[in-house]
Amino acid sequence: MQNTAAAVVPPSSVVLHHHHLLSLFRSSERIEEAKKLHCLSLKTGAFHHSSVSSRLVSLYTARPINDLIYARSVFDRIQTPSLPLWNMMIKCYIENHRSHEAICLFSHLLSEFSPDNFTLPCVLKGCSRLCAIEEGKQIHGVSVKLGLTLDKFVQSSLVSLYSKCGILDCARKVFNEMGEKDLVTWNSLIDGYARSGDVETATKLFDEIPDRDLYSWTALLHGFSKSGKIEAARDVFDKMPAKSLVSWNAMINGYMRSRDFESASDLFKIMPERNLITWNTVIAGYQSNGRFEEALSMFVRMLEEEDDLKPNNATYTSLMSAVAASAILSTAKWVHSYMVKNGIGSDGVMGTLLIEMYSKCGSIESGLTAFRSINGKKLGHWNSLIVGLGMHGMADVALELFKQMQESGIKPNAVTFVGLLNACSHVGYVDKARFYFDLMVQEYKVEREIEHYGCLVDALCRTGNLQDAKTIIEKMPMRPNKVIWMSLLRGARNYVDIEMGEYAAHQLIDLAPEFHVPLSNMYAAAGKWEKVSEVRETMKMKGIKKEAGWSLIERKGVIHRFIVGERSHPQTEEIYAKLKEMREKLKAAGHIADTRQVLLRIEDKKEKEVELELHSERLAIAYALINNSNSPIRVLKNLTVCNDCHSVTKLLSRIYQRDIIVRDNSRFHHFRDGSCSCNDFW
Repeated sequence: MQNTAAAVVPPSSVVLHHHHLLSLFRSSERIEEAKKLHCLSLKTGAFHHSSVSSRLVSLYTARPINDLIYARSVFDRIQTPSLPLWNMMIKCYIENHRSHEAICLFSHLLSEFSPDNFTLPCVLKGCSRLCAIEEGKQIHGVSVKLGLTLDKFVQSSLVSLYSKCGILDCARKVFNEMGEKDLVTWNSLIDGYARSGDVETATKLFDEIPDRDLYSWTALLHGFSKSGKIEAARDVFDKMPAKSLVSWNAMINGYMRSRDFESASDLFKIMPERNLITWNTVIAGYQSNGRFEEALSMFVRMLEEEDDLKPNNATYTSLMSAVAASAILSTAKWVHSYMVKNGIGSDGVMGTLLIEMYSKCGSIESGLTAFRSINGKKLGHWNSLIVGLGMHGMADVALELFKQMQESGIKPNAVTFVGLLNACSHVGYVDKARFYFDLMVQEYKVEREIEHYGCLVDALCRTGNLQDAKTIIEKMPMRPNKVIWMSLLRGARNYVDIEMGEYAAHQLIDLAPEFHVPLSNMYAAAGKWEKVSEVRETMKMKGIKKEAGWSLIERKGVIHRFIVGERSHPQTEEIYAKLKEMREKLKAAGHIADTRQVLLRIEDKKEKEVELELHSERLAIAYALINNSNSPIRVLKNLTVCNDCHSVTKLLSRIYQRDIIVRDNSRFHHFRDGSCSCNDFW
């Protein structure tokens, strides 16, 4: 009792501290000072004076301090916070990019106060950031009830909300009802129309605007770039009275989107300054347009030239996507190593991309290691690995992983079942494919999409169930795409069903003329040379050219590219000597060439065999056998492996006791000791 009485501060002392603290608050601008005053207010009991606690909230929420955690801790200890305090807290949440919590706090405010013309613009800004249009409309309704719809700040915030969310009729209606329109409001509406692709209306508003700033010009520039009107975008860019870094980045992005890499590069070279967005724009532009080596080169250049810039998630997303598409494992390992050294974790999206990158670079083992290292695995991580395992022909492991996922309580989605069905398809598990096709709807209520039908059709075609595949196609609730018809055509070719092949081919040709090529190949494999001539004549008339086959192999950071009959490589003599050795060893092992795979009209059997021997992947394998002593041979191929090359590669893996991993245009083949991971279904 004695200690408690001693701790009580007399009321006069409280008043003294209260006035003293308030005077100190006025000069406080640093978080350390604010914390000391906060501590002093608690010790003296002055904290419970409303003017002191309110001033603390104001201090913590205002710049330069803007400390949300301390502001909220004070706010929560105030018994009846005033409306200005609620407004301060909502604004602080918005400024700390925690818009969802700001909207939740606003909903609590409604039970205590009617919001004012300071509250509504703040919370509407949060709705804009989240594109929370339904919540925004409800807040618009609140403004109507409170008679705040004519307040210019509320109106401006509503125009911004509706414009950013693409509800342009509502944005225009509010805009037209406004009396005084400031530049921010004009810019919001111009930006809304530009983002939606209505550059005509955006241009009309731009011409009507009483005054313009950099944002006005840049919004219009973005609109033209996004709409593919790159010349109009450049015209705007050239006419700008001053150019910000944002406008330079927007113009470069426009050139990248229109595949004008030369103009993008020219602008990049003469920019007065660059930021991370600049580099990300160029890297992403190259990656999304299939120029993967240039994307990687730009990343390395950024590291060399920009000491102050650190790659962010957007950088790594483009980078890992480029590496995955290029399928160079050594580069994938270098990127992963760089990320680890720079403290980039593998949780979230980065983990998903990491697994995908390793899978597509041919090292599913590294993908598995990355998966196991992730704490708190999300659905995306499970999906990425299931898809990767299926791509590598490891269906049993993929299906077992799905069981583990179920046991962990993770609910599968549409992507999960694409991965499972694809895994079944790649190894000929047609009954299991049917099972998962039914399971997704019956147990998990996942709606079937065209990809799921495509995977089932592919499984049926690979196993020779062509009529069943045709029935599935005819009963699909959506129009079949090129992938589905191609599966049927490929199956018809493999199982020599000319009638079915012609049916699939004609459907394909209606969708895209370039699919004359697989029809020609089917006729050639069946020895119907008159039909081949007819199709090739049609192709010639329509200007359709067959894509040349190539194979890539990487050694010590250098990419070696081979085409059929390649003779320009520096080691040509050694490669052809190795081909001769391979031919002799294959013959001794009992290999008989499948000359049906020769798609040219050659009568002599030996000439046909020579034609097969010069396929690009065999040249790549010969090169690897010469130069790579014991490591697995990794080949990237742009077309599907032919039957004869598949048989040959199986034998070579046993003859030379080497693992050979081939990535063709649809999957991976892991050849080891005379067998392939695909179980001869591909």
